[in-house]
Amino acid sequence: MNKTRIIFIVVLIALGAAWYFWPSGSPSGALTNDSNGITLYKSEYCGCCDLYGQYLKKKSGLAVQVKNMDDVTPLKDQYNIPQDLRSCHTVIVQGYFVEGHIPLEAITKLLTEKPDIAGIALPGMPSGSPGMPGSRTGQFMIMAIHKDGTSSEFMRI
Repeated sequence: MNKTRIIFIVVLIALGAAWYFWPSGSPSGALTNDSNGITLYKSEYCGCCDLYGQYLKKKSGLAVQVKNMDDVTPLKDQYNIPQDLRSCHTVIVQGYFVEGHIPLEAITKLLTEKPDIAGIALPGMPSGSPGMPGSRTGQFMIMAIHKDGTSSEFMRI
């Protein structure tokens, strides 16, 4: 069984378990649980955001709802995403935000482990990250964003 299929199966199991065990309504301090899968909030004119959405659809096999916004800043403010960790788009999935061009492996880890955080972020728009052109020049450091707005390392890929 190849690595892509294994990741796909793990994501499906994690999402199914999350949907089954997730309490009704939004838990205190968490983001709204989007039962339709993954929601990508982006500018209508951002090409790399479109590519990231296609990446998520292809790699996860999940429904990816794309919502174009004139300005994504109010959404980022609403979810207390620190200024220095913001990127061009925000994804909401299973009560977490995913900020930036984060590889699916990090999202899978987030949904499997379900840490008590608000979300994860990959600052900037690193070359070679999903949806971004160019060659990868090193590891991607994914940051955990805690509910108080502080951050720490979540993982390196």
